[in-house]
Amino acid sequence: MKREEHWDTVYSNEAATEMSWFEQEPQPSLELIQQVLPTGGSVIDVGGGASCLVDRLLATDRYHVAVLDISQVAIGHAKLRLGDASDKICWIVCDVTQADDLGHFDLWHDRAVFHFLTDTADRRAYVDLAARTVREGGFLLVATFAINGPNKCSGLNTCQYDIAALAAELSPHFKIVREIEHLHLTPAGQRQVFLYGVFQRVSSGSGS
Repeated sequence: MKREEHWDTVYSNEAATEMSWFEQEPQPSLELIQQVLPTGGSVIDVGGGASCLVDRLLATDRYHVAVLDISQVAIGHAKLRLGDASDKICWIVCDVTQADDLGHFDLWHDRAVFHFLTDTADRRAYVDLAARTVREGGFLLVATFAINGPNKCSGLNTCQYDIAALAAELSPHFKIVREIEHLHLTPAGQRQVFLYGVFQRVSSGSGS
């Protein structure tokens, strides 16, 4: 099954509020975004799908927001939930490992896409796209399963990271600014440990 088909099936067969990743209040992401991104900045939420982060970003009235997801079904859920407010969002349906150009943003947010990329070529395509998308001095905020996190999710294998491994994947385009671990309780009450890393886009001429 193609990646798009897999996620369309997942979002068609299960309510977003019952999925293991679901957060009613995406507090770690929102707080980290607000710490590094000034008012008026632009955010692209990669894999945002049916996440509630877009609702919270809209409520701040501080940012220009785009949401990217591989699943048209997931984005359809978010649009339905937001109603007329969905017109304020730029919606992008694509596979982030296959996209050539997303424009430019001040902050790239990803909670739980990167750890599904178990193929080296897919990870490199993701990082190269992020480097083309995030303006120099901008930020990449990525949350993955930590070393003691799950090795499978939504029927797919995942990778687990510590901050050194994650930084190595994002080198040489991004440098680490901050890291936190967060214990996520799934709707079913299971414990999942996430690693959140905030990285800054370095100058292409810096050599670092």
